[in-house]
Amino acid sequence: MSKDMLMKTVQIIILFTAAFSLWGCGKKNGDHDASGAFEAIEVVVSAQATGQIMQLDIVEGQALKVNQEVGFVDTIQLHLKKEQLSASMKAVDSRTYNVSLQMASTKQQIAKQQTELIRFRNLVKSNAATQKQVDDIQSSIDLLEKQLTAQTETLRNTNSSLSAEITSLYIQMEQINDLINKSIIVSPINGVVLSKYAQKGEIAVQGKALFKVADMTNIYLRAYITADQLTQMKLNQELSVFTDFGKKEMREYKGVITWISDKAEFTPRTILTKNERSNLVYAVKIAVQNDGYLKIGMYGEVKLN
Repeated sequence: MSKDMLMKTVQIIILFTAAFSLWGCGKKNGDHDASGAFEAIEVVVSAQATGQIMQLDIVEGQALKVNQEVGFVDTIQLHLKKEQLSASMKAVDSRTYNVSLQMASTKQQIAKQQTELIRFRNLVKSNAATQKQVDDIQSSIDLLEKQLTAQTETLRNTNSSLSAEITSLYIQMEQINDLINKSIIVSPINGVVLSKYAQKGEIAVQGKALFKVADMTNIYLRAYITADQLTQMKLNQELSVFTDFGKKEMREYKGVITWISDKAEFTPRTILTKNERSNLVYAVKIAVQNDGYLKIGMYGEVKLN
């Protein structure tokens, strides 16, 4: 084979290869309407109490259930304060008066004097007693009744004051219980631990980040569409989502549009839309049920049904 024929053969092979590559790329990039990256609902769990972290039994990648306890912050001082409040409540309660019991003696005296009043009135009728004696007994009864009223009011006011004091102590007790509950570290959602920011033995303060957890079961694809495509989409619309798993393996998932941005934004550099000449696009969120293979940051492609 001559040198010229060899050069022409090489040129033909290069042109064929380039054309095939362009065809392949065009098929791969043109077969979808939009693309984006998968995201998940991520929650950064922060400390709600101040103190030493006594336990934090989690590792990155661990699956957690909602309200699952994973650790706690030192609560010794809180429990001591709770015991002190409990003792104070008992002491105040012991000073509370039994009004009925305290009034029993005075009521008994009044009843006795009323019996005497009836007896002396009968004696007056038979001229065996004087009217002055009857009046003295009546005055004694009036005085005892006034004393009973005043004593009752005093005891009730005292009990009311003690009741308010007990209520105040009870509220303080509930505040301590709330702080103790907040000292327990729990997962707010069903998810997987993405990052751990604190360790056992460290000092936690309110607001300090302890770990990050994400719901990996229900994730969503944040894709970007052009204004022309926007007219073809609506909330709760079902569509197909494709993900490249390498070695020409594309997996299809069913997705539902849960959010459409009402404002246009510039196309992210890492995102390619069907119309690459459009600078302004709209973001959409597409909910996808994860089968365990989808990861945060993976790219996905959207095909409108």
